[in-house]
Amino acid sequence: MNENYDFCGWATKNDLRCSDGRVIRENAFADQDNTTVPIFWNHNHSDMSKCLGHALLKNVPGGVRAYGYFNDTENGRAGKELVKHRDITYLSIFANALTENQRGADRNVIHGTIREVSLVPAGANPGALIDTVIRHGQEMDDEMIIFSGEEIELQHSEIKEEIELQHADDATKEPKKDEKGEEEMANEANEANKANEANGNETIGDVFNTLSEKQKMAVYAIIGQLLNDEKNKAAEHSDEGGNEMHYNMFEDDGLNNNNVISHADEMEIIKDAKRTGSLRDAAFAHGIENIDYLFPEAKNVTNTPEWIKRDTDWADNWMRSVGRSPFSRIKSQFADITEDEARAKGYIKGNLKVEEVFSLLKRSTTPQTIYKKQKIDRDDVIDITDFDVVAWIKGEMRIMLDEEIARACLIGDGRLSSDDDKINESNVRPVYNDADLFTIKYTANVDSAATEDDIAKAFIKACVKARKGYKGSGNPTLYTTEDYLTDMLLIEDTTGRRIYKDQADLATALRVSKIETVTPMEGLTNEDGYPVMGIIVNPRDYRIGADKGGAVNMFDDFDIDYNAQKYLIETRCSGALVKPYSAITISLSTGTVSA
Repeated sequence: MNENYDFCGWATKNDLRCSDGRVIRENAFADQDNTTVPIFWNHNHSDMSKCLGHALLKNVPGGVRAYGYFNDTENGRAGKELVKHRDITYLSIFANALTENQRGADRNVIHGTIREVSLVPAGANPGALIDTVIRHGQEMDDEMIIFSGEEIELQHSEIKEEIELQHADDATKEPKKDEKGEEEMANEANEANKANEANGNETIGDVFNTLSEKQKMAVYAIIGQLLNDEKNKAAEHSDEGGNEMHYNMFEDDGLNNNNVISHADEMEIIKDAKRTGSLRDAAFAHGIENIDYLFPEAKNVTNTPEWIKRDTDWADNWMRSVGRSPFSRIKSQFADITEDEARAKGYIKGNLKVEEVFSLLKRSTTPQTIYKKQKIDRDDVIDITDFDVVAWIKGEMRIMLDEEIARACLIGDGRLSSDDDKINESNVRPVYNDADLFTIKYTANVDSAATEDDIAKAFIKACVKARKGYKGSGNPTLYTTEDYLTDMLLIEDTTGRRIYKDQADLATALRVSKIETVTPMEGLTNEDGYPVMGIIVNPRDYRIGADKGGAVNMFDDFDIDYNAQKYLIETRCSGALVKPYSAITISLSTGTVSA
């Protein structure tokens, strides 16, 4: 071996436990005895100008020795001067192709390949340092930590995996003289926390409790490393002080060691976060990637997912108010005594008394089954633990069934008569197009050039005038769309003031108890093709009939072949108006018929 080396020292020492739990065992790098690797500054492989020279490796009892030779380049000479004057005393290796095994708490490195040796401002493996610089120098001792690549998932056998082992700490940052000390900043934080607690605001403890158990363990580990670091600094640099943090919070799995942070950086991050109001931005500016890993996990604002659905309040109100019959076959019988033949007559002596004449009317409505079916894989039922997914699905099924029944009662289900899923209108009779004996048809006529205000005024006038023939129970409800309701509320007088101050005021003017908006009514037309503006009816005059066995029932089943939980909700019912002239349909005619 050429004895004209510029320095020598331990590239790595064996059987010393590092902070990440790795222990480099004897002869782990024996294959590289008498091999040469490059010397870099601080593992900077991305810039070849940072190559300072080369090192001859010698596998000896106790570890691997490195004999360094500096190049006659600007960087090589600079490195040689730093080592000569003992400004730099630490060595670090970069190794990969590692084979590891687990023994208790230790992760033993039993084989690997050293790719390069670096001069670093702070080492990692305890004992990896320069002990000879041209002439003999004093031995130095300091504690260092390995910065490893990605974690190895250990089984009950040795695992070989292409990972990278990097023994280095990033360059430290000198603190500014005008920066506050750590103790002073900690006191300020404690005072702020006490003030928050006194004022009922969120404290540090409250914030900490929002972390998941995994995140809390990461915080515990970081605090423990900080405490150990402070004890080491107190023992080794009691007369010097210092602001260097000998650990890495975040691991890096590539050649660039961008995720190393010094204690001075930490203080800068805290200051920047106070100034900008964002810990994320402050940390990113100082080179910490994936800072989000330490943030609390997002939490649901509701226990279960919210439904995105049509407004079904009108349907809920309809199903609560509608009349009920314990029989599924509804029969209605009427005697028409409105004709002159049914009138009472005056009698003149000697004349023949004539019997009154009136007609009898009747109709029957038979039931139909209405259902909704759903299924979910049983594995999903088991895996979803945040809420009761079965109850959630059943709730959705009941909402949609009730809406469909209410829709069929008021305006029909909207499906074509040829559709297999259609609810037959002879079984559940829609109010809006029911027979003239039950539903009064009234048309609001406006000019083809009418404005929205003109149409709204015509609608109001039609509602009031159509009440003349209404024979239903009590004060009915107006069912319309949001657009027509909005246009009526926006009508202004000649001074620009709104005529109706609110919905209740408008309902009074329309001679109805309340106004319900029905989304499915948008685009609805009557048999002549005219747009339907509104339906006036009291739900009590509509009867839904269901036998005891035809009431709403929920059925559960399990499909063994497909591992699926299946659910069915269904009812068998009929529906129809049971009072003559108990509903009014208001349609719009603008001189042209809709296509």
